Amino acid sequence: MAEAQPLRHRISHQSPPPQTPKTNISDAKVPLFPRGYGGYSISLSFGTPPQTLSFVMDTGSSLVWFPCTQRYTCSSCNFVSMNPSNISTFIPRSSSSSRIVGCKNPKCRWVFPDVQCKDCGGNSTTCTEFCPPYIIQYGSGSTTGLLLSDTLIFPEKSVNNFVVGCSIFSSRQPSGIAGFGRGPESLPAQMGLKRFSYCLVSHRFDDTPVSSDLILVSGGGAGKGSATNYTPFRKNPTSSNPAYQDYYYVTLRKITVGGVNVRAPYKFLVPDSDGNGGTIVDSGTTFTFMENPVFELVAQQFEKQVGKNYSRATEVENQSGLRPCFNISGENSLTLPQLSFQFKGGAEMVLPLADYFSFLDDSVICMTIVTNSAAEGSVGPGPAIILGNYQQQNFYLEYDLENERLGFQKQLCK
Repeated sequence: MAEAQPLRHRISHQSPPPQTPKTNISDAKVPLFPRGYGGYSISLSFGTPPQTLSFVMDTGSSLVWFPCTQRYTCSSCNFVSMNPSNISTFIPRSSSSSRIVGCKNPKCRWVFPDVQCKDCGGNSTTCTEFCPPYIIQYGSGSTTGLLLSDTLIFPEKSVNNFVVGCSIFSSRQPSGIAGFGRGPESLPAQMGLKRFSYCLVSHRFDDTPVSSDLILVSGGGAGKGSATNYTPFRKNPTSSNPAYQDYYYVTLRKITVGGVNVRAPYKFLVPDSDGNGGTIVDSGTTFTFMENPVFELVAQQFEKQVGKNYSRATEVENQSGLRPCFNISGENSLTLPQLSFQFKGGAEMVLPLADYFSFLDDSVICMTIVTNSAAEGSVGPGPAIILGNYQQQNFYLEYDLENERLGFQKQLCK
């Protein structure tokens, strides 16, 4: 997820890239469901015979992992519609194709590029050292386990020897995570995808059984069409923090509120060599995050423009943690300033009102962008702006991996 702060067991792009897998995968469509805890999930099937589990679709991390074995434990997992004592788990011993990844398996170095394995000499039959346990720290939780190799199965299609995490303990992670980031262990990399795309249906935070398609493309051909706006992915910073290699960085040039440029300082818009600052696109984060100095510029501009017609709902702000909020009781129609993100290459994302303001009750609306309490003027650690899935609703988003660019266009998702 976007705010992931990994421990030492994480991917580095200095490791060898995965080879294009020998599979019978062409294009695939996977239903994508909004969840009450704020993410979007997909169902994937692993093993022989297949076991189907739910995964959070996350473009802010790379490892694919599932709750694993009958001893799996998840702490602080009392989420909406989620019983932590009844989480579905993958059972490796029930899959004839499941294998623990060995230390000398080249794929172990996708996650542990500096791993040191025992020298078994000629006695390789009794030397069974495994790839080390992974520990991943996300912004709101963590998980730990061992790497497995198994078959990822789609209808009439499969990917053999897919590396997946078998997690035995997690904190605040209500299901497995399907990493769609830029690391070699990600689902797109292991499938050899040329691009993937999605259109997120609106959040209701109640597990309503509606979905849209996540489209996985391994062949060539054009994307959505001429109406799609494209902006190039930035080269990932050469940071000592390997998590930054997973992120999809884009260059945000300008943020406008009601046509007014808020003039966010350059150091927040472009990452430095350590990966601090800049903008990433992350399906695993719910509300867009802005570092406090940028957030204040945006919030103050809304307060200035909207405050001319509506009073502030400060009590709701204090209760919800959202800001600014406005009282709109008695209004039959509502007009608010337009929020726009302008990217390198001229691509402009003009957000629908429902993507950045939400009703907290019948008479109060609040801005659905969040911030932290960092000291004024600080940048980092990590990206300064994270474009979350709430602000991606009802947009077609295309991750063009072959041409290293992000495409988007406004669309009613269904």
